[in-house]
Amino acid sequence: MKTISNIQLKGEHGKPVLLDVHYVADNQPKPVVVFAHGFKGFKDWGHWSVIADHFANEGFIFLKFNFSHNGTTPENPTEFGDLEAFGQNNFTKELADFRLVLDWLKEHPGIPKSEINLDATSIIGHSRGGAIALLEAHRNPNVKQLITWASVQTLDYGWTSKQQLEKWKEKGAYFILNGRTFQEMPMYYQMYEDFMANKEELDVKHAAQNMNKPFLIIHGESDPAVPIQAAYQIKEWAESAQLLLLAGADHVFGGKHPYELSQLPEASKKLVEKTIAFIKEHLPKI
Repeated sequence: MKTISNIQLKGEHGKPVLLDVHYVADNQPKPVVVFAHGFKGFKDWGHWSVIADHFANEGFIFLKFNFSHNGTTPENPTEFGDLEAFGQNNFTKELADFRLVLDWLKEHPGIPKSEINLDATSIIGHSRGGAIALLEAHRNPNVKQLITWASVQTLDYGWTSKQQLEKWKEKGAYFILNGRTFQEMPMYYQMYEDFMANKEELDVKHAAQNMNKPFLIIHGESDPAVPIQAAYQIKEWAESAQLLLLAGADHVFGGKHPYELSQLPEASKKLVEKTIAFIKEHLPKI
């Protein structure tokens, strides 16, 4: 197993993007999978690295990355040590980060040309990262397949009332409690302003309705964080997509942080198995 960890890319907005690459070196060109984490997530959360190794052992190059403003730092990518950056995050920054990573793949420094097949690039997004991945797959011709894991169906899901928005604007920030770290994590009003200024670019419904690539939607039937209705809604918009519901699976498919086992939880085994089968079924013919 070859793992290149914490490659640092210069982000467009003053914060770096960290990425990891997992693959088995055998001088055979391998399809690429790029994974995007969700809200309050990071590339080293829980069992994401174990999942990355499973993909690598199945003949893929698996790349996972941190969004530049996810609140972690290059010095400590598993802790939220930069809450100011977290508060300054927004969806257009995340799309720029995704584009940066996919552009980096074109040059893929450190990965021998004999190991990589750039004509077979798939992207996976978890939770909020699923919506970001959907938008990126819609606009980026280099992305050949899309898989969402427990994805939200819209990016303005947290803004539920006019009163809430007025209070947010007045105070300039509201705070989200991280149930794991007990940190009060800020979200600045600039996120809403950025969303409203870029509504067309951030229109998940439009992207789903116009998705013309192989698309697999996976959602746990017992997801307490993103209701299963989100998966049904995305499927309704993306008529040609495949929808797979995993019985008993939660939002992170049995994972937790930290995750110290080498084996995957049963729900994640199914998640990985079904995702790999889908990607291999729809690989471009060489």
